[in-house]
Amino acid sequence: MTTATTTGSRQARAAATRQRIVDAARELFISNGYRSTSLRDIAAAASVSHPGLLGHFASKDDLLAEVVAGFEEENERAFDLVGAASDSGELIFADVARRNARTPGYLELFAALTGEASAPEHPAHERMRQRYARLRELSSEVLEDAALHGTIDAGRDVSDETTRHMAGWDGLQLISQYLPDRVDVVQMLEERESLWALPVGWRDPAQPAPADVAAGPLPAMSAALVEGAGDSEPGYAVGRRRRAQILADAMHLFSRGGYGDTSLSDIAKAVGVSKSTLLHHYPSKELLLSAVLTERDRAIQERSEDEHPERAGAALRDLPTGARVSALDEPGLIEVYAVLSCEAVPATHPAHDYFAERFEEVIGYFAELFRLAQVDGDLSEHRDPEHEAVWLVAMWDGLQYQWLYDRDAVDITAHLRAHLDDVLPLR
Repeated sequence: MTTATTTGSRQARAAATRQRIVDAARELFISNGYRSTSLRDIAAAASVSHPGLLGHFASKDDLLAEVVAGFEEENERAFDLVGAASDSGELIFADVARRNARTPGYLELFAALTGEASAPEHPAHERMRQRYARLRELSSEVLEDAALHGTIDAGRDVSDETTRHMAGWDGLQLISQYLPDRVDVVQMLEERESLWALPVGWRDPAQPAPADVAAGPLPAMSAALVEGAGDSEPGYAVGRRRRAQILADAMHLFSRGGYGDTSLSDIAKAVGVSKSTLLHHYPSKELLLSAVLTERDRAIQERSEDEHPERAGAALRDLPTGARVSALDEPGLIEVYAVLSCEAVPATHPAHDYFAERFEEVIGYFAELFRLAQVDGDLSEHRDPEHEAVWLVAMWDGLQYQWLYDRDAVDITAHLRAHLDDVLPLR
């Protein structure tokens, strides 16, 4: 056997081992989450030693970059292949999503990473930020071509529509991991694409004008948003202040490093107490997580207590105001929600059921508001209340994720207002 043959065989074995490691990492990142997967877990799954793995990848961060890069190559290839096969001006997003859904692990990994990598310290933050920029470029090209060929109405702003469509797509991918029987990403994108052919704020001239009196009382705020709201903390004032400080610091740390990578010792150190003192107030990390999520919901409920619109359409049009308050005054609520909602995608995560129930409740709440708005005549008959509810929640979440990657470029309030002006035009 020649030296060249020997070298070639060695390189082939090394390449095969490297690919086996990447495949194992991808499967574990998807099933367990990036933060909960160790290099030793990956080495065992790939049937290599830990030192042997380190010979190929110096860190888990490097492995994650390799996994994401592989998915992104497939994603760009999907845009190219679907676009090449389409007629000029055709909208291809649903077809790309259909191809992505057939790629094992694609939806799960990016649903998890979207929020998880939003913290600047996360190893995938810069790569995901670049991913947004590249997908925005690809999506804008598709929409600009569609506008030129009349597939979408010429009055629509391509740049803004691109941002909102990407946001909705991201949000749908996440929600579908929690509610697979209620949210079909491909179907939702197909329905949104059909609406672009209509002018902004289009209403059927034959539809009656909105009623002067609302059809009925508005639904109560979703249970997922009011759980624990208004309950006072038990104990003496010192204890209440200490618990409030623990929750504030835990919320900050969870939003920075995620639940999996934040230890009780980290939180105790931030608060300035011993771990035993922390455990006196919250006996387990899972109970502390539950308290953080409840505190977030309480803050949301407290902010909206003074809002009493009489019509469902008015309640929906008021949503951007609350979004503006959150972005300016309470960015930590957005951060902890974004990180934890994505980290909790695996069914084994202690917050998975919380987010599944929250999405179910919130979508139901908005679906009822849209239904009442349609009865009042504020929502046009050609729009489906259930679809509008799912898309609103998905797009709102997606806008928050984009904002966390580029806070100067994404105005959540303006995009929500523009979307609702299209869906619920005043006349």
